[in-house]
Parts: sequence; structure tokens; C-alpha cells
Amino acid sequence: MKIISKQKNSKMCVICGLDNEYGVKAPFYNMEDGSVMTVFKYKEYHQSYPLRVHGGLITAMLDEMGLRALWAKQGNEEQFGVTISLDTKYRNPVPYEVPLIGKGIVVKENSKFFITESSIMNEKGEILANGTIKYIKLDVNKIAEDASQHEEMCYLIDDGLKEINFEMMKN
Repeated sequence: MKIISKQKNSKMCVICGLDNEYGVKAPFYNMEDGSVMTVFKYKEYHQSYPLRVHGGLITAMLDEMGLRALWAKQGNEEQFGVTISLDTKYRNPVPYEVPLIGKGIVVKENSKFFITESSIMNEKGEILANGTIKYIKLDVNKIAEDASQHEEMCYLIDDGLKEINFEMMKN
């Protein structure tokens, strides 16, 4: 699937923060179908049991893709929201140190709320975990006093990626 544009990364977010030494540092892309996608790897220090990623970090990725799905749909990163509910389904163990693909898409939206569906897949396209997430739309200053989305969401690094597909993960 073709990439339309890349989204910014933050400083310290556990999923996208480039300055967080224990973070996933995942890049996110606005896709031609209005979804958001990412290609990423969890690290060994993200484990719960040996060879498996901790469920909380799996759910955190699903949640991150949910908000970013709204940005992909709107074509900007101005609207923020807070998670109201998140229903995660763990379908298969999620391994670390291997490429994974994540995808999120808005399935319902109104002026105050939005609902997204997110999934994490392996190199074969099998869904390892997925979730349905509901958010309330809020101004960033109502989420965290004196927060600056422009200061925190400050990294936009061009990596030259033009499309995301499962074949690219096999190389």
C-alpha cells in the first residue's frame, strides 16, 4: 500500500519517542486508504515471558495507532484525544526483535468522540493482536496543562519509505 506522508515522532512517548532509550521508536505513515501504518520491532527489554512482548506494550501500540489513525484520516496532527476504553484481543504471541506491521483506522467519528480499530501483524500478514479503541476528543492543554504539541511532537525524519507491504519484511 502506498504511503501518502509520514507523521511526526515525539521526544519521550514509549511507542514513538525518539529520545526514550527504552521506547519502541516506531515511525508512523499516513496511507492511501486513510489508515495509519507502522513497521517496527519490539526489543528484548519489552518482554514479559521469554520470546514474547509484554501485553501492556502490545496494547500501548494499538492505542498509539488509534489516535494516529485520526491524524491519518484528517491529514493533520492537530486533533488530540484521550482513551476512554480499549478492548484488546491477543491472538498469538507477539515476538520481539522481528519486523512487525501495525495498522489503525477510524471506524466511527463525530464531533466529540471517535472509535478506531488497530492490529499488529507478522511478516505473513497474520494478526497477532488487535483492538477496538474509543476516544474523547480533547484539546492538548486539557490533557496536560502547559503541554505543547509542537514542542513534544518535534521529529519528522524522512526515511524514504514509499510503500508498506509484507514482502519488504522478508529481506
